[in-house]
Amino acid sequence: MIDVFINLCTSTLLAATPILLAAVGGLYTYHADVFNIAMEGMILIGAFMGILGSYLTGSWALGVLFAIVAGLIVAALFACFAVTMKTDVFVTGIAVNMLALGGTTYALRQLFHVKGALIDPAIRSMPRWELPLIEHVPIIGDILSGHPFIVYVAIAVVFLASHHLYRTPYGLRLRAVGEDAKAIDSIGLHARWMKTSAVLISGVLCSLGGVFLSLGYVTLFAENMSAGRGWISLAVIILTKGRPVNVLLMVLVFGFFDGLGLSLQNTVIPPQFTQMLPYVATLVALYGYSRRSTAKAVRVHDDPRREHG
Repeated sequence: MIDVFINLCTSTLLAATPILLAAVGGLYTYHADVFNIAMEGMILIGAFMGILGSYLTGSWALGVLFAIVAGLIVAALFACFAVTMKTDVFVTGIAVNMLALGGTTYALRQLFHVKGALIDPAIRSMPRWELPLIEHVPIIGDILSGHPFIVYVAIAVVFLASHHLYRTPYGLRLRAVGEDAKAIDSIGLHARWMKTSAVLISGVLCSLGGVFLSLGYVTLFAENMSAGRGWISLAVIILTKGRPVNVLLMVLVFGFFDGLGLSLQNTVIPPQFTQMLPYVATLVALYGYSRRSTAKAVRVHDDPRREHG
């Protein structure tokens, strides 16, 4: 029974990591008032470029570097259209996601001559970190120690982002841009560049989530490997209203359902149903959020004084 608990907790932590990184990146665009639905594509391109970099150089570190550079390029492309040219963010984001899906599938078949998934011994995976002191603690050490380093980076990034967004001049200005971009322009801070910087930060963190999928979670690349994680990240941001610590807690919930689905795959339950669990949980959470928001709006309409109560 203890082994089952440890495996479930470990699966939860690993499954939550790519969603968490993308969600924290999305916090920046959320507070900058840029609805970034291109996170799905950024994750997928990061996963592919991480594999490509590791395969070509024989180094996982260069694979991570490839992914970060690719994430910056894709984010810059999205920002060029959505922020600078002021195109519709939904159309632009969907275009980026389709480009990522089609582009990585095409590149996989043209460069490696395989369909479905690429597995090769030349690909180097990320090293796993054993945490001093904690690794020897029963149960806790088994759960928290021995993971790829990006798992620990993701947790640290949550608290760094919380400080960055709420305790620094940059964070104050970014949130002010989201509230009133014209007011920020009027004092010479250039709202457009603030929004662009938020998109670039989002691109880096999404690409880290993607490279964790391909070089940390597993050591391979599969077509459409992001599998909706960018959309789940977006749902988490909406549900938590952009609060970093709340994002961490919510992502762990979705990670739990993902890990639970993996644990149930060896049972009589068809694997197709177990793979649905995190997405069903997302739909239920969004439905609950919608009902609460609607009920609150009705109460405020009936008694406007409650809006400030």
